[in-house]
Amino acid sequence: MKNRLGDLNNHLFEQLERLNNDTLTEEQLVMEAERTRHICAISGQIINNARVVLDAHKAISGGNIRDDGKGNGIHQMLEAPKGFTKAA
Repeated sequence: MKNRLGDLNNHLFEQLERLNNDTLTEEQLVMEAERTRHICAISGQIINNARVVLDAHKAISGGNIRDDGKGNGIHQMLEAPKGFTKAA
């Protein structure tokens, strides 16, 4: 399974190429446009999720958030390794 942002980028460009296909009938173009709307909606959610994870990692590494060291809190939510926090 491909679950990286680079893979998402590839899927988006592949869809753009499908939309740019001059041999599509009007019906096929309408179907591809609908498919594009769905792909964009899901992609937006994936990107927003990645942004939240990145912001949380920045907050942790900046010392703004600390973990209790017991596996609770932000590390568990982000599935980040224990000890990720910046030492005070």
